[in-house]
Amino acid sequence: PHRPPGHRPLPGKENAMKLSHLHLQKSGDLVRVVATVHFEEKNAPAKEIFIETEAAFADDLANHPHAFAVGCLIPALYFGERRLALEEAICPRLKEGLETVMAIMHHWTAGAFQPLALEAPLLKSALFADKTRHAAIFLSGGMDSLAALKLLKDNYAPSHPAYPHDALLVHGFDIGGVVERGAKYHVFERAKAAMAPVAADAGLTLVPVYTNIRHLCDDRDLWLNQFFGAVLAAVAHALAPRIDLAWLASSYDIPHLHPCGSHPLLDPEYGSHDLAIRHRDAGLSRMDKLGIVAGWDTAFQNFRVCLANVPDKRNCGRCEKCVRTMLELEALGLLDKTRAFADDAVDPAWLDAFRITIRVREPFYEELIAPLRRRGRSDLAEKIEKKLAERD
Repeated sequence: PHRPPGHRPLPGKENAMKLSHLHLQKSGDLVRVVATVHFEEKNAPAKEIFIETEAAFADDLANHPHAFAVGCLIPALYFGERRLALEEAICPRLKEGLETVMAIMHHWTAGAFQPLALEAPLLKSALFADKTRHAAIFLSGGMDSLAALKLLKDNYAPSHPAYPHDALLVHGFDIGGVVERGAKYHVFERAKAAMAPVAADAGLTLVPVYTNIRHLCDDRDLWLNQFFGAVLAAVAHALAPRIDLAWLASSYDIPHLHPCGSHPLLDPEYGSHDLAIRHRDAGLSRMDKLGIVAGWDTAFQNFRVCLANVPDKRNCGRCEKCVRTMLELEALGLLDKTRAFADDAVDPAWLDAFRITIRVREPFYEELIAPLRRRGRSDLAEKIEKKLAERD
């Protein structure tokens, strides 16, 4: 973690990020909640940020500041703001949670992220006590979220209040999140088409959501190490008139936890009295999750793990994430059982296109060596061992 190039506190200035002009906008078939972010430490003009969904859910979009307080906190820390100032009241439980988040970030960054003053009036009562609401799950189409949904299907009756009724698919995350790569709405439509039968099979309503909050700071390390869970939580808060619990799938299992944008210490702290956020399944390894998804054919034929967002395929089959998933399926003897990839076997040469020793990826590959050998793919096991040796 690092400060932006040239970062210097402004002498004698009370640095604050301010949120103002919170309002709803409708445009055709879409409706959004909007806020204006004013920077004081960062030398940048005010920026309008939004969370948007289809007009069918217009009555379920919250015109209150919780979403933007959560979504703006990490960029404010990154840019060295001394205050995050809001004009409208927030839940005291959320305020306490954000203070805990700041303490975690201060520790994770060895003091680079200094806690700021969160200045806002405090609510004296719940916002949505008079509304009947339900649970939701973030459903990207990857193995983490699909395994989480499969376990919810298996372990919770549809009548249970924690069983999700909505699947939230977010544009502005891996699709449309990086400014220079463009919005790629066609890729998002393809993701929606892949997740529609999965949501339907689980009895969920697929709710597409669009946001530009990630564009507040388009720094990849910040996004991965500190930020992305907060953006998911912001989306959930924007739909708080509709949902009271948001399930968020784990990215890593407990033995491999490390500072990460979504983490079991972080995610629940983004909740409020009106909205609980639950980080789940940190007790499961990546291989455990693949085995769970393989037991649900609708999900196993429609999963989406690729981050390359190529024009003609849901999963390109050659990027690091695709090849790693194919190796995992190969190790489980399942690669030829899904149509999500065009290939039924992995060529060791495909691993030459990328490194596997960055961003805590090593554990994912280390656990593949023995099962690949058992399946007669010593060529792949040896290739992984060679690539892991590159870290030395």
